[in-house]
Amino acid sequence: MAKLPRISAVEMTRALRRAGFLDDNQEGSHLSMRDPDTGRRVTIPMHPGDLPTRVTHKILKQAGLTASDLRRLLR
Repeated sequence: MAKLPRISAVEMTRALRRAGFLDDNQEGSHLSMRDPDTGRRVTIPMHPGDLPTRVTHKILKQAGLTASDLRRLLR
């Protein structure tokens, strides 16, 4: 498995928007996003600093994306 890049929550939301996800709901410091085509939902903790690697991995799994997809979306 490819190594995941260290990114912030803002960078993750930007990448997911490029992948077609739309903001769905925000409660407190957690943003929910939804893909209108597949119905997949992801929750992103909007905390300062970089997301922990395990959180990045779980978000990608929820979104159905790979580390390679994330790198491509971050360009």
